[in-house]
Order: sequence, then C-alpha cells, then structure tokens
Amino acid sequence: MNMKSRPVGRFFHSVSNSADVRDEREEFKMRFFEILLVLSCFALLVDLLFIKRSAKKIGLGLGIGSSVILLVQLFVEGYRWQLLLVYIMTALFILIVIFRHSEKMVNLKIGKLLKYSLSSLIVILLVVSTGMSVYLPVFHLPKPDGPEKVGTQTFHFTDQNRDEIFTEDQSDKRELMVQVWYPTENRNNIKRDTLFPKDKEMFKKYIQSFSSSLKLPEFVLDYLKYSQTNSYENGEILPSASPYPLVLLSHGMGTSRVLQASQAENLASHGFIVVTIDHTYSTFATLFPDGRVTDYKKSTTTLDERTKTGNIWTKDVEFVIDQIEKLNSGAIESQFKGKIDLNNIGAMGHSFGGATAFNATYLDQRIKAGVNMDGSLYEVENRDDINKPFMFIRSGNFEDWLANFEVDRNSDDEVTKFLSDELHIMKNVINHGGNVIYVEGTQHFNFTDLQFYSELVKLSGITGDINGKRGSNIVNQYVLDFFNKQLKGTGGNLIQGPSDMYPEVKFIEPGDL
Repeated sequence: MNMKSRPVGRFFHSVSNSADVRDEREEFKMRFFEILLVLSCFALLVDLLFIKRSAKKIGLGLGIGSSVILLVQLFVEGYRWQLLLVYIMTALFILIVIFRHSEKMVNLKIGKLLKYSLSSLIVILLVVSTGMSVYLPVFHLPKPDGPEKVGTQTFHFTDQNRDEIFTEDQSDKRELMVQVWYPTENRNNIKRDTLFPKDKEMFKKYIQSFSSSLKLPEFVLDYLKYSQTNSYENGEILPSASPYPLVLLSHGMGTSRVLQASQAENLASHGFIVVTIDHTYSTFATLFPDGRVTDYKKSTTTLDERTKTGNIWTKDVEFVIDQIEKLNSGAIESQFKGKIDLNNIGAMGHSFGGATAFNATYLDQRIKAGVNMDGSLYEVENRDDINKPFMFIRSGNFEDWLANFEVDRNSDDEVTKFLSDELHIMKNVINHGGNVIYVEGTQHFNFTDLQFYSELVKLSGITGDINGKRGSNIVNQYVLDFFNKQLKGTGGNLIQGPSDMYPEVKFIEPGDL
C-alpha cells in the first residue's frame, strides 16, 4: 500500500531514578497544596467565628499564610473548577480577617442567627467543593510494573489505496493517528508526558469533542490537562541485543487510544513495542497534526453495520503493520529501524477493538497471537477453525450470561444464532490451546483507563465493584503472561490455570460453552 507518513511530536519518554523521584514529589505536591488550601480556608472560618478580634496577630498570620498557600496552589498546581468555591471563600476570608480591625468592620454588627446560618451554608459549600475535588481528581496513570522506562512517539499515516467512506468528500483517503510505545533509557531526563495534548489550542479542540460526546459542558473536563502518563515523549529507544516483539492495540467503539494508554505502557515496560491505533471516525476525538479533530461518525446497531465497520478496522490494523514494516526496514525514517521483531506480532483490543484483534489475527498471517478484552465478535463466518494462540478475557457477568443464554440457545433468532457461533469459536480456541477467562467484579470499562478517571464512574455501572487499580493489574498480568509465552517463549504460568494470587480470574472449560 502507498501512504504518506510523518512523525508527530506528541509522545512519551522515560526518566532517570532521580527524575522518577522528582515526578513522585510533584504528584504528592498536587494533593498536598490542595489539602493545605482547604485546611487554611477552614482555619480562617474558625478564626472569624471563634477567635477574639483583639487577637490581631493570629488573624494577620492566618491571612498572610493562606494568601501564600492560595498563590502557590494556583501557580504550582494550577487552577481547577472543582475548587472554585474554596478559592472564592479563601480570598473573601483573607480580606475579612486582614481588614476586620478597620473602623467600618469594627462597627459592623451581625446577629448570631444570621452569623451561624451563613457559617453553616459556607461549610456545606466548602464540603461540596472539596468533595468534587476528591471524586473528580487530577489522576495519573498507575505506574507500569516492568523493569524498563517507557518512551512514546506518534505517527500520522495515510493509506492512499483506501477511500474514506465516513466523509462526503470522495477525494478523502483513510488517515490514522498511531502511537508507538517502547522501552527507553530517557538519557535526557525528559519530564513525564501529559495524557492529553500539551498545546493549549490542541487540548481545547480535543476536549471540545470529548465533552460533546459525553454531553457535558467543556469546562467540566478542563482539569484533565494536568493528568500525566508514565512515558516520555520521543525518548530514545533502549538498545537491545535482539529486536522487540510487536503488539497492536485497538480501542473500543466510540472511545480512543487514550483510554488504553496504561496497558500500552505496561507492555512496553516489559520489553514490547506497542502500537495503539485511533480508528478514525470511530473515536470520540482524533487529533491530527494540522489541528483537525474528527469525532464519532457511524453507528453500528445492526450486524451488517458491525461487519462493515469491523472490516475497515481490520484493514486499519493490516495497513499499520505495513507501515511498521517500513519503519523497521528504514523505508520510513525513524529510530525503529531494525528494532522490531516482525516474526513475533500480537494483536489485542477492547470491545469492538477486541473483535478486531480476533478478526485480524485470523486473517493476517503476520499476526502470531491475539487477545480480545470483552468484545463481541462482528464476524463469525468461517472463523471456527482458528489455529493460532488466542485469549478471550470477559467481564465478571460472563458466567451468568452463559447460564441465561442456555435458555435461548436453540432459537432461530439471527442474533442468538450469531452468539451461538461465537461461543463455538471460543470452544475451538480453548481446544487449540488458547484461553477463555473472566474476571469477577469487573464490567465492560474495567478493561480501559476510564476506571482511573473518577470513583463516580462506578455509579454508572460501566465499571464493576473491583478496585480500579486491582482490576487493571489483573488484566495487565494475564495479557503480559500470554504475550510473553506466545511472542517471547517465556512465562505462561498464569494462563495455565487458576492462581491463588488472582482468585478473581475464572477459567472457562470447553464443556461450559
């Protein structure tokens, strides 16, 4: 396939031990100054209510100290709307405390009922503001557990042999944004990258599309600009005696590669090169180097629509492998020349991306093994003879779903027949040495980074009762163990059967299907 490509500067890096420590301190300072600000605000309120006006030094000290904390929090950690009430109340209290000894303030009389009613209201507002800052936190991705630091680099690829069917312009070709994650030394001590674009205008465009897809005001997501990854943009790839195995990672329908970043980081920290793909017009937002932002264009409500879109995604994966081959050969100039083991390629994905991983693994001979994370297939015709290592990881309600499905298994309904064929494929995967497992306590979006965004996500039911970091770690360990065995020829202990370390993981036998 012909294509245009250009590396783009939006990527990640690693850092020396001293820089890692510095990053951890920065992470602590973010929480620390916000906590200090809230405490100083309450201290000012207590001073106004209970400390005698004659105690001038106490009030003056509190006012100056709170002013310093407020300024440091705003300039070091940055403003976020969740603390707006805290900012306003702190500034107001500082002014009152400092100037309460003036003649006008001394003569001001407020009745006790009004005084304590206002104070109660203020406390409630401060608690609400503090609660929003806790439950809509400035989160950072959990640290990967591999021995290597992680670098990242982004590429813009255009497939000149494929028309873009999701737009009305017949001259449009299929364009993809692709992010590469890899082991790095980070010898230049680059700071950790942000999860979302650093450029203010780029970030604004991205968040506009993201918030629109969630039907939220734009300002609600503004604080995401502070969230950090564990990777280092454009860090030099770590030299290795042998090339690194490759894993291609696809997101779910209507989400983005951003939601799979921690999985990519973890694999890269264990010596894999991971390529995450934004499947254009099937994401909530895809940001291109020229500032264009595309959003979600197409629904997949029928089996025919799912299959049609799925075939596009499968071709995306195949096209990206073509470009990775060019990176490795040097046909596309990059630091990855000779660094990628093209004899050991894996594919994985979440939801619709998991179905794509299955389809691409079946069709593309270059892909050696694959993982589907909680994705219903979109193509079951002539797929039951897969003879490659494959693993299905399902969410915690899979066992109950199987039990309920037994009642309707023999129905002539089109969807029921499709699901029956899918279960038959899973049985064949097990019989060919693959795995079908499910993780108790998880729901569909426990296989993404959305579980780190806020504890409030659980209230929607799209993530399960399991602790987000625990669920993420379990999935990462089983994916790593699978690809270690299939692409590196090491490990494989976890995928052999139940483990005391991870009792949440249940193995499905062929007879269960």
